[in-house]
Amino acid sequence: MESPIDHIIDLGLVNYVPHPENKHYIVFRFADIERANSFEQLLGDQKIWFEKGEEEKRSKVFYLFGIHNRDFKKAQQLNYKVEGLHKKPLIPFKILRWTLIVFATLIMALTMIGYFKAQKTLEEANKTTEQSIGK
Repeated sequence: MESPIDHIIDLGLVNYVPHPENKHYIVFRFADIERANSFEQLLGDQKIWFEKGEEEKRSKVFYLFGIHNRDFKKAQQLNYKVEGLHKKPLIPFKILRWTLIVFATLIMALTMIGYFKAQKTLEEANKTTEQSIGK
């Protein structure tokens, strides 16, 4: 059976897979040395036992960490923490980011105001129609 780490169609949605030979382990994979070092540091801080290795695939070095299944939830939380520490903002310029947030909030507020005004107008139109039908 082909190892999922080596699979050509790696979508990269998660950076961990079951160990290809030992079902009791999960392999976390990092292509960035800084993220790998942060993950290793956090694993050491939490006293989580791991095996470390490197693998070169498609001219890229992957840093691998084998974690026992019993520590998977803790390791997954540490993995999220590492990604958060090294994540770059979607919009790198603060002024543009805040302008977009204010603009989106303004659009949402105007949409809600328009909706409630339309509801009020519809209620008044229904009352007028009911009164004219009732006479």
